[in-house]
Amino acid sequence: MKVFLLKRLGFAVFTMFFVVTIVFFLFRSGEADPAAIMLPPDATPRDMEILTKNFGLDKPLPIQYLNFLKNALRGDFGKSFRYNEPAAKVLFERFPASIQLGVTAFFFSAILGLSIGVLSAVRRDGWIDRFGRVLALGGMSIPAFWLGVMLMLLFSVNLGWLPVAGRGEGGLDTLRHMILPVICLSGYPIALITRISRSSMIDALKSDYVVMARIKGVPEPYVNIIHAFKNASITLITIMVPMATVMLLGSVVIETIFSWPGIGRLVVESTFARDYPVVQVFILLITFLITSAYIVADILYALVDQRIRFQ
Repeated sequence: MKVFLLKRLGFAVFTMFFVVTIVFFLFRSGEADPAAIMLPPDATPRDMEILTKNFGLDKPLPIQYLNFLKNALRGDFGKSFRYNEPAAKVLFERFPASIQLGVTAFFFSAILGLSIGVLSAVRRDGWIDRFGRVLALGGMSIPAFWLGVMLMLLFSVNLGWLPVAGRGEGGLDTLRHMILPVICLSGYPIALITRISRSSMIDALKSDYVVMARIKGVPEPYVNIIHAFKNASITLITIMVPMATVMLLGSVVIETIFSWPGIGRLVVESTFARDYPVVQVFILLITFLITSAYIVADILYALVDQRIRFQ
């Protein structure tokens, strides 16, 4: 187990290094100059020279890259070009809004998707099963941006029940602002969890140990939950742990459509503004969280199914 974790940690470090390196050179390969974007149209060449020097953009790319790696190891990811503040600080100031939206959407997706998927498998060809299959097909087919626009037109513009965009001022106002973004952000996860949980439960219910448990007279709820669902959850762990990690970081599309002040919207704005440090911190954060999520998923495999052994 220790050897396995060390190997996975080493792979995670290599992955982060590779991704950050690609992003570093990719963003600097464009023709647009961040200094020209940040300065007003009437700025003088002297102003541009001073700003370029202050951010270290006057040095060759290899020198900029080495300086970035050296500072990153100390937790310094540079200053945001737009806000003139540490890039990590700018990013994490938006983190609470993304967590609030992502956590709500994930639990909503998990509860609804697992409930429909498990019930569809237990009561196959019933109305719940038919509803679940339609929901899974629709959720995986409808684009999130189109669904967001349609919901805004219906519930905000035409009916006036919910606010169009923003985060609100707290309390019930924030809750009202969250309804539409949460529905849009949960559409695909609900469909995926419903589909995977249904197929995994169907396979588990056909297994010999489930049949034997029924022959022994074990009550049906225990058969479904203790025997079938426990083994079906191994497949669900594969998709739900990384999914939770990604949803915690918000959604670029959803946050942009609903003007939600989270990380996703910040990254879009920073990308167009050529704000390299903020985008690099975001890439580093999401790479770290996703690689960590897969390590956690592997550990959960062993906890759920003790037959699994790591070599």
